[in-house]
Amino acid sequence: MQLVLITGLSGSGKSVALAVMEDAGYYCIDNLQLDMVNGVVASLQGSGITRGALTIDARAGAGVARLPELVTRLREAGHDLRVMFLEAKSETLIKRYSETRRRHPLSDGVMTLPECIARERELVADIADMAHHIDTSDLAPNTLRAWVKDFAQIGGGGLTLLFESFGFKHGIPLDADFVFDVRCLPNPYYDPQLRPLTGLDAPVAAFVEATPDAMRMLSDIQRFVGDWLPAFERDNRSYLTIAIGCTGGQHRSVYLADSLARHFGGNTRTLARHRELG
Repeated sequence: MQLVLITGLSGSGKSVALAVMEDAGYYCIDNLQLDMVNGVVASLQGSGITRGALTIDARAGAGVARLPELVTRLREAGHDLRVMFLEAKSETLIKRYSETRRRHPLSDGVMTLPECIARERELVADIADMAHHIDTSDLAPNTLRAWVKDFAQIGGGGLTLLFESFGFKHGIPLDADFVFDVRCLPNPYYDPQLRPLTGLDAPVAAFVEATPDAMRMLSDIQRFVGDWLPAFERDNRSYLTIAIGCTGGQHRSVYLADSLARHFGGNTRTLARHRELG
């Protein structure tokens, strides 16, 4: 089967992600207990269902620690299993719970909300290394839906390389494995004609391409990623996120992230996403 496992922190958008998977034609099950997964997968196969999406998180209690073992077993059984891990900054999660007035799943009347969030991070830490991360702290719901939809369309097997642009003034993405700071490059923002455009527009691309330091930076990042990519593939990594940051996340970082995705797209499955463009 083609399976997508959605996990991560409560309040980070897992329900939104599961709804996207359902709209994409996946058979979806929320909050499935670990002991039931193998039986449910076998039942779905027997019913002729070929695509399924499951959410498993800290609501499974201490049993969530067995999640990495479950992922390994499902892959060894031949299933095309992809794992999506949603997270957000603690202050963002606290704000979301305050706005919705919902109770945290780990709340026991003793731990405070920040303590519940910290405990949940500990419970799901092991599975985070096996998953494709999405930091939803600063994402609009429609942006999250678009990113989940892109993820759902990725083929199985091997490593997926993701290039993400962002603005430092909005914070560094939690989902980044590597972060490159390109704020030292000349900024198109200060050209009134380029300011309303983005790094996806031809005039901005021409501006960046005419800057020798920018082309040197692009070449250096290409070489670094290319040199180390085989090592991550040998380590059986499924996902690698390279974040490129400029001041506002509109021009330089967008151009470089998009260029890197095109460069590596011929030989490796790649995604490009631009956090500040929404």
